[in-house]
Amino acid sequence: MSRALHPSKKKRLAKRGTQTKWAPFWTVPKIYGKGRRVHPGRHTAIKRNWRRTKTKI
Repeated sequence: MSRALHPSKKKRLAKRGTQTKWAPFWTVPKIYGKGRRVHPGRHTAIKRNWRRTKTKI
């Protein structure tokens, strides 16, 4: 990859970076109830890692 990123490509990469985050902690009791302890990453829509899955950008 070149040293300087094109602004549109940088924007697309930034969007992909935010998609890899866990869901907020408060969604767990909202979905499963107060007593259930579940990891917030369990109900994140897109889980991607820079080593595992590449993007077609």
